Amino acid sequence: MSQPQTQGQSSGERALACWEFKKCGREEGGAKAAELGVCPAYPDHGHDCAYLAGTLCGGQVQGSFASKAENCTKCDFFKSDNFDKTY
Repeated sequence: MSQPQTQGQSSGERALACWEFKKCGREEGGAKAAELGVCPAYPDHGHDCAYLAGTLCGGQVQGSFASKAENCTKCDFFKSDNFDKTY
């Protein structure tokens, strides 16, 4: 599976998935996966996690995009070139 290149990245530069950027440990086999469950963004939505319910923010599982949008827009990953803003 190839990793996407997101806006603002030069060719050949791999975008980090949210779990790599945030180091949340909720990827499969991650440090917090057993405790909190594998994140719904893993493995296919690590570049557009804001649009999914059940992702982690500030140590708490978040709800729908509508209910978490304000938090996501403040997120350092969301603001980074790693987040896919093409939706």
